[in-house]
Amino acid sequence: MATEPKKIIIDTDPGIDDAMAIFLALRSPEVEVIGLTTIYGNVYTTLATRNALHLLEVAGRTDIPVAEGSHVTLTKGTKLRIADFVHGADGLGNQNFPPPNGKPIEESAVDFLVNQAKANPGKITVVALGPLTNIALAVQKDPDFAKNIGQIVLLGGSFAVNGNVNPAAEANIFGDPDAADVVFTSGADILAVGINITHQVVLSGSDREKLASSKGKFAQYLTGILEVYYSYHCDAYNINGVYLHDPTTLLAAVDPSLVTCTEGAVRVQTSGITRGLTILYNKKKRFEEVTEWSNMPSVKVAVTVDAPRVVKLVMDRLLS
Repeated sequence: MATEPKKIIIDTDPGIDDAMAIFLALRSPEVEVIGLTTIYGNVYTTLATRNALHLLEVAGRTDIPVAEGSHVTLTKGTKLRIADFVHGADGLGNQNFPPPNGKPIEESAVDFLVNQAKANPGKITVVALGPLTNIALAVQKDPDFAKNIGQIVLLGGSFAVNGNVNPAAEANIFGDPDAADVVFTSGADILAVGINITHQVVLSGSDREKLASSKGKFAQYLTGILEVYYSYHCDAYNINGVYLHDPTTLLAAVDPSLVTCTEGAVRVQTSGITRGLTILYNKKKRFEEVTEWSNMPSVKVAVTVDAPRVVKLVMDRLLS
């Protein structure tokens, strides 16, 4: 008997690799995208919404609603770090696309998340590709959200490797550490895909040439926007390739067998030189005293990835 596709909401800050992940989701029969919610990160929230609407127009999927998310962090911080030096000033490789025709829905991202989870308890997976502000606000707004939501698959954390904002912190967690801590301790079913995993998944220069020579609509579009992303990776990491952060996370939601996980409690450092640091407590030792770690719910953290299979899926689905 054919299983119904998994309903997913993508919380996104597009972003070049977000564009790849959104297109991948639309090309994956295993999932049904029921909405995009937007957040700051690679770009400010207003531009994230514009880019999300634009990407759905490119894909011919303007039937999918876009709900605009928070413009500020959980603690109302507005000095947001935007990664325009990675993704271009427009977030999509400085291609200066015309503005989209569509508009976001009236409902806010937080209300959309809460209401969809309530209407489909246990059936919805949120794929969170940016800072976790919208998800944390949903947890705070609705005491039942953490148990109504089926799963949260998030790109975040560096888990025992160096971060990519500074040695301690990965960009999405650093974008709103307070929100990340709320989400990790919420009791929801969570799979965290950190850069310890995504830095193993590289789209090479020759993969890029294959995309460029394909006549496929998505391949052609991505070839245009990837230029900026490749040159950033060459400067920052001295590689001829790009890390597939968002596509890997999206595919882990589509096919959980692509990663293996460990489980434990995760807490996030919210201040000081290690702000944004994610620490996994494996619960192997029982500590005597009661602390901020005691009785915290466990989450899953990816520890290995089948990188060749991820890259093959990305190429197979985006070449068409």
